[in-house]
Amino acid sequence: MSRKSVSRRTFGAMIGGLGVTAISAGRASAQGSDVVKVGAPLPLTGPLSPEGLKQQRGYNLWAETVNAKGGIKAGGKAYKVEIVYVDYASNTPRAVQSAERLITQDGVSFLFAPFGSGATKATTSVSEKYEIPMIAPSASATEIFDQGYKYIFSTLTPNESVAEPLAEAITQNKSIKRLAILARNDLFPLAIARAVEAAAKPRGVEVVMFERYAIGVLDHSAAITQMRAADPDWVLGTGYINDLVAMRKQIADLGVKSLAISMIAGPAYKEFVEASGTLANNVSSVSWWHPAVRYQGKDVFGSTEGFNAAFTAKYKSDADYIEASSAACGTVVQLGMEAANSADPKVVRNAIAKLDVETSYGRVRFGATGQINSLEPPVFQIQGGNPVVISPKAIKQGELRYTAK
Repeated sequence: MSRKSVSRRTFGAMIGGLGVTAISAGRASAQGSDVVKVGAPLPLTGPLSPEGLKQQRGYNLWAETVNAKGGIKAGGKAYKVEIVYVDYASNTPRAVQSAERLITQDGVSFLFAPFGSGATKATTSVSEKYEIPMIAPSASATEIFDQGYKYIFSTLTPNESVAEPLAEAITQNKSIKRLAILARNDLFPLAIARAVEAAAKPRGVEVVMFERYAIGVLDHSAAITQMRAADPDWVLGTGYINDLVAMRKQIADLGVKSLAISMIAGPAYKEFVEASGTLANNVSSVSWWHPAVRYQGKDVFGSTEGFNAAFTAKYKSDADYIEASSAACGTVVQLGMEAANSADPKVVRNAIAKLDVETSYGRVRFGATGQINSLEPPVFQIQGGNPVVISPKAIKQGELRYTAK
């Protein structure tokens, strides 16, 4: 089977380099109206563009929905939302520069974080310096949150909360004793690989291989040849969509046999399934959110069903966890402003830190470090081209399938 490459679409309205584009939910800002600006540095071009475009979809859906319902009510005013985007072209140093530019030149009051734990961590010093709350939809590494910073919040729980349910689900098969890991040498993929390693060992699983691959590398044949020699019962690959599509094909081409194969975070995205074809089947994963969850919320979407319907109507597909988490970042800003009855970033920051409220994304409650601690991440497996939830029990859709070695 020839691998379909994942599209690296560009956002046509963006200007190259550090070009800035502002949108107000798809329309020009009304003259004389109160506006709250949110800055969003994103990798809209380059190798991480599939992920950056996912965040943008979530942000846009939230902003359009809020503005259609009259804006954010705070301090006796109704604020229209304007999101100011910067394309940092998948380059982390430029993400940091972009965040500073958004604050100092574009006058944003809040930031949505760039994609991934690495770029988010690098950018936290900027939000902290200017005391601008930054909400991160795709950052889960604890290294971000142990810096003592007060202006970073994440809608993803720590990596350990993801690793534990995955390891528990996989090791229900007591024949699984040997784990091989191939991890992208980047903050989140490496941290999640270590978390799964830590979760597997107490369950009687030996890690027989733990190899890293450099950012941008798509030829994994040497490491996968080593993996085949290690004879694993369980294979774990970590990275992003393009990484894992290539890895999955090479695992098949080089004849690696295992009872289970897990990948994080690619299988959560329909693009991984579309590009991998039948090779996506039986790949298991875990995410922080799934369309099957059901929450009644006090946010602008009202419920998970309301969010799902709005997303499907706009984008003609189901949301994945990054898209839902990105919309939830907007929800956090909105609920923080409403609770503070203010648009002042410092006042809103304090209100966000105290939130404890049900939303369409789940319960939003942040720990002392700013990381959400109120979600139960679902484990799922691609079966017949579709994600099937394995756990938790409340939203379970099927049983985990193992393959023959």
